[in-house]
Amino acid sequence: MFNVLIVEDDFRVAQIHEGFLEQVPGFSLAGKARDAGEALKFLENGGIDVVLLDVYMPDQLGSDLLSEIRGYHPGVDVIMITAADETAFIQKALDYGVFRYLIKPVDIGEFKEALNEVKKKRTLLKGERVEPAVLNRLFGIGSSPAEDLPSGVDSVTLKKVIELIETHPEGLSSEQAGSLLGASRTTARRYLEYLTGVGRVRSESVYGIVGRPERRYFPNGG
Repeated sequence: MFNVLIVEDDFRVAQIHEGFLEQVPGFSLAGKARDAGEALKFLENGGIDVVLLDVYMPDQLGSDLLSEIRGYHPGVDVIMITAADETAFIQKALDYGVFRYLIKPVDIGEFKEALNEVKKKRTLLKGERVEPAVLNRLFGIGSSPAEDLPSGVDSVTLKKVIELIETHPEGLSSEQAGSLLGASRTTARRYLEYLTGVGRVRSESVYGIVGRPERRYFPNGG
């Protein structure tokens, strides 16, 4: 069983993530912290395997907390769950070895996928030695070395997503894209976020009728 610390200042969001966590086998809630100070106290007590970390907190940016986590608790896996999509925050997350970076609002599919990837990695690293095939899985070495694509993104589906976005200049949500592709919202969002990162797609937060922001994706320059 892996122990998870939720670091989130919005208690409603923390409750949602706690509910998601209860649906992922192999993980248990170790505690909830509403700011960086509380998070460090939990970490100092030991026994934390995974931290779900927000960026914007009352006393300190979660991105600034990363250096302390890496310096004093290097064995802890960090998953960022935040509304912060600025390049500076994402670059810092990459620099400090953040396992996954999820943009709010996160659905149960994305949440489960991220935690299950952590579980897979930790399970593969249980032994004293690692076989070459396991190394390939850990470092995302795929069957198409000519294409510099991250793990979980294949060229065939990527081409379909690009064509879909280019034929919808009005923009699509990940849910709409998934429906049109015959895929899940989580899968569609993974590809759309990748395309956003490489500059092929741009995204905007659009507020719907109930006031909840919806992330929509547009052809870049369209």
